[in-house]
Amino acid sequence: MKTNKFAIFAVLLWVATALVFGWFFIKGNTTEIEGQRDAIVLLPAERELVLLEMRGLLGSTQGILAGLDKKDMKQVAQAARASGMASAADVNPALMAKLPMSFKELGMTVHHAMDEIAQDAETGKPSAEILNKLSNTLTSCVACHAAWQLKSE
Repeated sequence: MKTNKFAIFAVLLWVATALVFGWFFIKGNTTEIEGQRDAIVLLPAERELVLLEMRGLLGSTQGILAGLDKKDMKQVAQAARASGMASAADVNPALMAKLPMSFKELGMTVHHAMDEIAQDAETGKPSAEILNKLSNTLTSCVACHAAWQLKSE
């Protein structure tokens, strides 16, 4: 009988732990700022890493636009691929847990779209179609910056 109670307690403890982790994974480490965007609270090095990635996305966007302007699809593909899913592959799981789910979803949408832009450039899709996809991708960037700010602990 005692073993049965211990097993039930262990299962309940496991479920509670999973629920807490799930809640934290979805919500992230955020705090509300009255009348402003929500703040994502990170360690200084984590904040710098996220900002570095954002600057990389901005640089890729500039490279795509410059390539489209010159009709250089190789440059478009190279610039887009630099910010594709491969660039997000080695992110620290502890950092990912601190980011709210909607932030992660927007980020992964942007990385995936960059891969699609690279593939479109490599397969010779028209510039107007690639420009439209880039414009739609930037909508995610604008939504992210409107919703959150990064704060250091």
